Amino acid sequence: MTLIRRSLISRVVVAGAAVSLLAVTGCSSDSGSDNSASSNTDGRGPITYVEGKDTTETGVVKQLAAKWNATHPNEQVTFKEQSNDADQAHDDFVQHLQAKESDYDLMAVDVVWTAEFAAKGWLQPLKDQFALDTSKLLPPTVASATYNNTLYAAPKNTNAGLLFYRKDLVPNAPKTWAELTGDCAIAKTNNIGCYAGQFAPYEGLTVSTAEAINANGGTFVGPDGKTPTVNSPQARAGLQQLVDGFKSGDIPQEAITYKEPESQKAFEDGKLLFLRNWPYVFGTAAKDSSQVKDKYGVAPLPGVNGVGTSTLGGYNVGINAFSQHKATALDFLKFLTGDDAQRIIADGALPPTLASLYDDPALIQKMPYLPALEESIANAVPRPVSPFYPAVSKAVQDNAYAALKGEKSVDQAVTDMQAGIESAGS
Repeated sequence: MTLIRRSLISRVVVAGAAVSLLAVTGCSSDSGSDNSASSNTDGRGPITYVEGKDTTETGVVKQLAAKWNATHPNEQVTFKEQSNDADQAHDDFVQHLQAKESDYDLMAVDVVWTAEFAAKGWLQPLKDQFALDTSKLLPPTVASATYNNTLYAAPKNTNAGLLFYRKDLVPNAPKTWAELTGDCAIAKTNNIGCYAGQFAPYEGLTVSTAEAINANGGTFVGPDGKTPTVNSPQARAGLQQLVDGFKSGDIPQEAITYKEPESQKAFEDGKLLFLRNWPYVFGTAAKDSSQVKDKYGVAPLPGVNGVGTSTLGGYNVGINAFSQHKATALDFLKFLTGDDAQRIIADGALPPTLASLYDDPALIQKMPYLPALEESIANAVPRPVSPFYPAVSKAVQDNAYAALKGEKSVDQAVTDMQAGIESAGS
């Protein structure tokens, strides 16, 4: 697998660099305008690490804090756990950062928040004396933490979409969308639905739409990070793929209401042949309560001519530009991206960002989906990298949902999506 991994990573180095260019924005004048990034650069002392609720069975963040604290008696880290509601966590960060408070030294920010926080001058740029070695990390995860060609956070753990399939009914996973839809006859024969993802009008629909559009060669924004580019034949082809799935019945009508839990339950209840979801389903589908226990496999998402384009998830950890102890915070970032911490993260069933761990036999035995996930990450791109991401996401999901419901034609939905993205940055 080492040769496979190295070839994949080398192939995406260029792609990762190209993706990072999407982080360039016309709002760069907002970044660091208060010169906070140049203050307290040598400060050392206790630090507070803030992240959303730790739902891992092993208590990953507490383990990380304990590991660090055992060897740093004068620079102890305190874990502040936020709500597990993403909007509430985002608003909590914004409240503290707008007030230029220094109490949150390190912040685990969702990958889609990185550009926003960087553009507003809230994150310490990781360059010069704060430079972080990312050469051993998966390149797409580094791209997700890059804004305006500058690294602003350390990729802590990542995520990417996977295709779960009934290996008792389909021995080999489809490699293309055409192969998948061709297998839908098997679903009909067995009186179950063929394929589902997340199609309710929320962030999950933005992800599903982005994956379809990106896989067909479409994009959402140009190199300046805010000029809309979604009004293209490629984007129309991607959205049409989903619309056609609903029209043909290959995607069951009830999937229009699915978020992650509903789609997961449908698959685990034996009602679907294929499911697009996150790696956590590998574990939940193996429980005794699952109707598909020992009957499912996992593969990268199918694309047009081969492996598709997944959307990245996960956390990037940034240093608060107003922190009083930035030198200690930087050392903790280096610790987070090192082998010991990344193993703790992987043992908690969170996909690590350290590339070498995807070759580890013990981890592969524990998480057999790692090879498929690595390939998915290697072909992944972040969601539209924009300091106006919430408005961009709303434009994508609102118009995609209208097309899936048949309330707008694909052409009108893409045209309106373009206008919505344009207004997001105005």
